[in-house]
Amino acid sequence: MSGVLDRFRLDGRVAVVTGASSGLGAAFATALAEAGADVVLGARRAGRLEAVRTAVEKLGRRAVAVRADVAEPADCRALVDAAVRAFGRVDILVNNAGISGERPAVEESPEEFREVIDVNLNGAYWMAQAAGAVMPPGSAIVNVSSILALVTGGLPQAAYTASKAGLLGLTRDLAQQWTPAKGIRVNALAPGFFASAMTDGYAEGYLDAMMPRVLAGRVGEPEELAAALVFLVSDAASYVTGTTLTVDGGTHIA
Repeated sequence: MSGVLDRFRLDGRVAVVTGASSGLGAAFATALAEAGADVVLGARRAGRLEAVRTAVEKLGRRAVAVRADVAEPADCRALVDAAVRAFGRVDILVNNAGISGERPAVEESPEEFREVIDVNLNGAYWMAQAAGAVMPPGSAIVNVSSILALVTGGLPQAAYTASKAGLLGLTRDLAQQWTPAKGIRVNALAPGFFASAMTDGYAEGYLDAMMPRVLAGRVGEPEELAAALVFLVSDAASYVTGTTLTVDGGTHIA
C-alpha cells in the first residue's frame, strides 16, 4: 500500500496548462513537473512559452509548447491533439488562461465584455470539451476561478467577476456529468491576491487597502497556490469533485 505522500505524485501523467506563459500558469506548470507530470503548455504569447518549457525540462520532465487562443475552439482542440501526439494521453487539464478588465459598467462596450467572457469562461468550456473527449478515468480538471467570484473587490470588474463566477457553475455541472459517467473529477480554485501580472497592474495603493480583508495579512505566493493545484489533480484528492477550493488567506470570510 502506498503512503499518503505518494498520493500527491503525478508520475506517468500528462498535464495541459493554459495561460502557461508566465505568472501563475508558469508556477502551475513547474509544480506539476516537480510532482512528476509531463506538461503541455498553451498560451497566446508563444515566445514566452519557451522559457517555461525549458524550466519544466530542467526538472527532468518532458514539455511541449503550443500557441493557442482558448477563445477559439479550434485552437483548444489543436492543443489537446498536440498533447496526444506528443505523449499519447491527457490526464490533467488546468484551465488557467484568463484576462482582466476594469471598466465601469456604464462604459464597458459589448466587445470588451464579450472578450473577457470568451477567454475566461467560454475558453475553459472549449478546453474541457476537447480534453474530456480523450481523458481516461481517473483524470482531473481544475478551473482557475477567483475569490472575486464570491466577494467584491471594490473595482469595476463586471465582466471579470461574471466570468469567474460562471466557472464555478461550469465546474459543478461538468462534475455531475463526468465524474459518474467518465471518472473525470472537476474542481475549481478560487485564488485571492497573488503576486502576478494582474496584481502588478492594480492601481498604486489598491493592494495595501485590501490587506485588512486578508486574514493572513499578505499577498499569496504563486507556489502556495500551485501546491493546492497539485493536491486537486492528484490522487490525494481522489474523493474530491465539484468543489471550489478557496486559497485566499481568509479573504472570503473577513
